[in-house]
Amino acid sequence: MNAPAVALLDEPAARFLGDLPLWDADCEDLLVCRQVRVETHDVKTFVFQSRSPSLFRYFPGQFLTLDLEIGGEIVNRCYTISSAPTRPGTVSITVKRVPGGPASNWLHDNLRAGDMVRAVGPMGEFTCLDHPAPKYLFLSGGSGITPLMSMARTFHDLAEPRDIVFVHNARSPADIIFRQELELIAKNAPSFRFAPVCETDGSGERWHGLHGRLGLDMLRLIAPDFAERTIFTCGPAPYMAAVRAMLGQAGFDMARYHEESFSFEDLSPAVVEEVLEQEAPATKTFRVEFAKSKRVVECPADVPILTAARTAGMRLPSSCTKGMCGTCKSKKLSGEVAMTHQGGIRQREVDQGMILICCAKPLSDLVIDR
Repeated sequence: MNAPAVALLDEPAARFLGDLPLWDADCEDLLVCRQVRVETHDVKTFVFQSRSPSLFRYFPGQFLTLDLEIGGEIVNRCYTISSAPTRPGTVSITVKRVPGGPASNWLHDNLRAGDMVRAVGPMGEFTCLDHPAPKYLFLSGGSGITPLMSMARTFHDLAEPRDIVFVHNARSPADIIFRQELELIAKNAPSFRFAPVCETDGSGERWHGLHGRLGLDMLRLIAPDFAERTIFTCGPAPYMAAVRAMLGQAGFDMARYHEESFSFEDLSPAVVEEVLEQEAPATKTFRVEFAKSKRVVECPADVPILTAARTAGMRLPSSCTKGMCGTCKSKKLSGEVAMTHQGGIRQREVDQGMILICCAKPLSDLVIDR
């Protein structure tokens, strides 16, 4: 017997059964935290819904940028979506606590069910949907598992008979994020194989699986046909560098290799100087003053402000360097810039004088609130 319509109106889950609009951060950027899940001793998942009934549309592998108020200042951080777009009623991020990291520690220590945060997105170009293939190899290290988990969950929800080998590298068994769920997906889908690799035994569990760090011999053991697969990789920068070197040694066709990371290291002064020489042959330069730090740098007209600041030895918050994530968002107190971004800033923020210094170039002398 069908439930009466009146009863459905009283049921929170029923609000997702009808036709609902898509969540649009430009119209309503507040998200409500509905649940906090403990994944490991230093990893938590935060599940969000929009304040009014709406659905989330994104590609598996994309990210959100959160605007967090910490210590009286707004801190922007980008986090990959770990949930699957096949379950559009909520959206989740999975965050590892980083020693000394202001954003990750604030989230772990403060964000609770019922709290609200501001978010921009979804954004990003790291997605398997842009590179369809019959066979995939997912390689993740630590919290880099999140975009690949979104991809795995999506294929699983759709019952896609896609041949996927998912290799995850962790310190110990206790550090394997999403371990039980990935084992369940492997049980449900014969074409999905999960291969966790641990560096050491755990304090409460002796590890009987693959030990050590991923190398070419181990990869050939796990996926002998890896040369035929399309590879997606995410993890710390040293991990991805090791993967690239390993695949280069094996003669892998890097046109089928894709990687993502939000732990970008600062460019060395020599590299930045080379960028400056290549990008800014024009002689005209402008004075850029950073009001809080009292630093002043000279920035050529054809060079992003962030690049010039790095050349001068400044360390400023940044991540994607492509105008996507919003991490380098700054208040322009005076002056004019030319800025071409990829969604990392709202139009109303631009109208209020905010800029992304990674993709903003000076048109005049500037004063920036940094």
